[in-house]
Amino acid sequence: METVAIDVVSDVVCPWCYLGKKRLEKAIEAVSDELNVSVTFRPYQLNPDMPAQGVDHKKHLAEKLGGADAVDKAHGMLAGLGREAGVDFHFEKIELSPNTLDAHRLLRWAMIEGPDVQSRVSLALFKAYFEDGRNIGDRDVLLDIAEKAGLDRAVVAALFSAGADVGSVKEEIGLARQMGVTGVPCFIIDNKYAVVGAQTSEVLADALREVAAMKRQEAAAACQVAAQA
Repeated sequence: METVAIDVVSDVVCPWCYLGKKRLEKAIEAVSDELNVSVTFRPYQLNPDMPAQGVDHKKHLAEKLGGADAVDKAHGMLAGLGREAGVDFHFEKIELSPNTLDAHRLLRWAMIEGPDVQSRVSLALFKAYFEDGRNIGDRDVLLDIAEKAGLDRAVVAALFSAGADVGSVKEEIGLARQMGVTGVPCFIIDNKYAVVGAQTSEVLADALREVAAMKRQEAAAACQVAAQA
């Protein structure tokens, strides 16, 4: 089967990114008989200047969205979409808007162990924040998530303390911005095609099929050129 690679540029405090992950999973399931799909989660920070200790979540969102009523309306809409995708949003549990740099460092280390481990860590981060209201800027919370996902807690703690990959994660976020990523989630397929936003699983599945078809056409054209040379 054709193999298609997806880089998902996202932030773990973005509810649309949580929806996007769930919808992508359904899309991959829909094409599983046709394609092999590999997924890598790439870092992005919606609020890179967020203090390390975080800020009051409700106040932050009210200032960002234009008041408490706007926040309630947005949360109501997202809760409905979440139920359809299998996400149980509990926005009322969230007290802090955290800085997500450490969470993205953890995702980077998880990828070293393999895409399945990274996917588990990604899901655990989203669930911890949006469903349990945990502070994913807190390293103890991150260590709990790492350990439950199969990572060595002591090793991860040492990496945090040593400042490992701070520069690498920031550089990757900067690269995404240079590439024109201004909103997340952004699904980059085979490093050539981008699908922006938490599109439906049907849209994502169609995009995967289209990219696979283009790859087959390109391969056939290349073979034809080689045969004529």
